[in-house]
Amino acid sequence: MKQMLKIWFTKENLTVTVLLLAVLFGVQFLAQAGIFTPFIMFVLIQSAIYIILTVSLNLVVGFTGQFSIGHAGFMALGAYASAIMTLNFNAPFIVSLLVGAIVAGIGGVIIGIPTLRLKGDYLAIATLGFAEIIRGVITNIDYLGGAYGLMGITQRTNWLWAFGCMLVTVMVIKNFVQSSHGRACISVRENEIAAEAMGINTTKYKVIAFTMGSFFAGIGGALLAHYITFIEPNAFNFLKSFDILVMVILGGQGSITGSVMGAVALTLVNAFLQSLAELRLVIYAIILILVMLFRPQGLLGSYELSFKLFQRKRGVNHGSHSADA
Repeated sequence: MKQMLKIWFTKENLTVTVLLLAVLFGVQFLAQAGIFTPFIMFVLIQSAIYIILTVSLNLVVGFTGQFSIGHAGFMALGAYASAIMTLNFNAPFIVSLLVGAIVAGIGGVIIGIPTLRLKGDYLAIATLGFAEIIRGVITNIDYLGGAYGLMGITQRTNWLWAFGCMLVTVMVIKNFVQSSHGRACISVRENEIAAEAMGINTTKYKVIAFTMGSFFAGIGGALLAHYITFIEPNAFNFLKSFDILVMVILGGQGSITGSVMGAVALTLVNAFLQSLAELRLVIYAIILILVMLFRPQGLLGSYELSFKLFQRKRGVNHGSHSADA
């Protein structure tokens, strides 16, 4: 018990907790005071939702090394399942979120078991195909609104819900990556053949990572549905998966803080280019080209920002100054 308390109540963890609480309640206070406009709150909530989606995809692509471009399909499952719970059953928001996440997670298991034996481009094509199948099925089910979508969803997503779900997502995935299961996933990414030779069930860990990523994608979809109050199948096409994948690549595959930076950066780009929607993909392409040329590993690569990193850098700089003196 004492050892666990020492692990959790470190100076760094307490500092991070205070900073997060300051952001959470500071933004809420500024919004209620009218200092933050609805547009700013829209950008902040969108950023939190996309952080959930980016971090969950990074678990599959960055930490496990599986090239998936079907994340929008699991978003759609979460969005529609949660919206049906709200519209038809008047369920509490937390129940709608959990149902959306569970349905998306089940979809991840169903799709993951047969496809994750594939590798590379074949896996990417398979996940894209399954995502399009999900979208096509939703389009042809009248109970789900068909091609017209679902309207009149109660707006229940606010800053507190979005930020809280984002924190839960980041903490769960961070702890999973640092566990023995997470290290097994990383070993699959580094060398799948060597991992199998060491006795690691690579298919099992790929399915676990894929299911977790799908589960949190469902939460992101549910939050989005209850924020914009309208969903339709074309909102979850392959371009949405492409957007999330670009955020992962920009931030750095295998870095949770990199995913946060990539999601926030591209959400800001989207927000300020709303009047130039037709140029958005062109700008995305330019960003990708520049990243591949000058920073192919992404903004952070596989590194994580932490206070210890800054302390080490400060110590190195201090040591070099002392040596010069």
